[in-house]
Amino acid sequence: MRNKKNYVRDFAEGQSISDVFALSQTQRKEAKNGPYWQLSLTDRTGSIEARIWFPQSQQFDNLKPEQFVAVSGQVSSFKDQLQMNITDMQVIDPVEAGLNMADFLPSSTIPPQELLHEVEAFLAAELTFRPWAALCKNVLGDKRIRDALLSAPGAKAIHHAYAGGLLEHTLGIMRICKALAELYPGVDKEILLVAALLHDLGKAFELSHGMSREYTDEGRLIGHILMGLEEVEPFLRKAKDLPKELVMHLKHLIISHHGELEFGSPRRPKTVEAFILHYADNLDAKINTIRAALAAPEGEEDLETGRWSEYQRSLSRYVFQPMRTPADSFDGPSIRTPRKNTPKAGASPLLKAMGINQPSRNS
Repeated sequence: MRNKKNYVRDFAEGQSISDVFALSQTQRKEAKNGPYWQLSLTDRTGSIEARIWFPQSQQFDNLKPEQFVAVSGQVSSFKDQLQMNITDMQVIDPVEAGLNMADFLPSSTIPPQELLHEVEAFLAAELTFRPWAALCKNVLGDKRIRDALLSAPGAKAIHHAYAGGLLEHTLGIMRICKALAELYPGVDKEILLVAALLHDLGKAFELSHGMSREYTDEGRLIGHILMGLEEVEPFLRKAKDLPKELVMHLKHLIISHHGELEFGSPRRPKTVEAFILHYADNLDAKINTIRAALAAPEGEEDLETGRWSEYQRSLSRYVFQPMRTPADSFDGPSIRTPRKNTPKAGASPLLKAMGINQPSRNS
């Protein structure tokens, strides 16, 4: 089996690359000096835009996503984004070349099956209203939906864009929603958790699940928000014991989770739970984007502090990896506000730990 040596996540400007990649996007374009190919080269760590300029571009009549190519080229920077100029390329058969497919299919660090079990266990522990628990069990028990969730990416390119990404994103939002619901009294935690599970269900069918993660026809024409609502509707019609007011609120949570009309939300949030879901969704996506931008190079465990990422278009900024507070910087007792009416004689353990002598109350 052929071992891959160069991964997209580790590329640097000026680097010469010679390795195998999968094509996730292909487009033939025209320039002043002739036609060229604009490609996306993909492996399990990410994608990089690449170009084959004229006249080398004439060697390829029809390049398609999901093909594998052996590439030689130079990494450069254009508008603060890395790209590759290809000098030589050959389409290859992955089986004949003995490629390890795990090198090319980005996936969650946690196996999707484990993520799904975590989602189910989380709901079983938190949902006490039987109609909500039954709804979630029926949706997740549907084989077509279950199979789609196990391989679905959370997005095409920006965040959680890998197999299992949708489940990872869903579980993250559920945890955020639980924490916020417990922070603010009066929040309906149970409907919030159900909505967290279902809000992006349409993404399981909006995008293809291969390396290209291309939009399906339905994904382009309808979009994941309305597709998700269509997926949930049959289960809601069968849930005769769910009050119609709760069903209406759940639908509102699903269709308003993008927050604003300009971001594709059919309705803006109009309940406390809808606001929480929207911001939880946005927060989890942003954190995943930042972590991916600052991910350690292949084979390294710790993040390098004091390092800036490449420019992140989705965030309109560079992001920075700061120094972390050492975990063992202080091993004394936690600082607490002293009770006014219970002074203690002698030096406190906290002050002793800090090397400060405290006079007794009788001195």
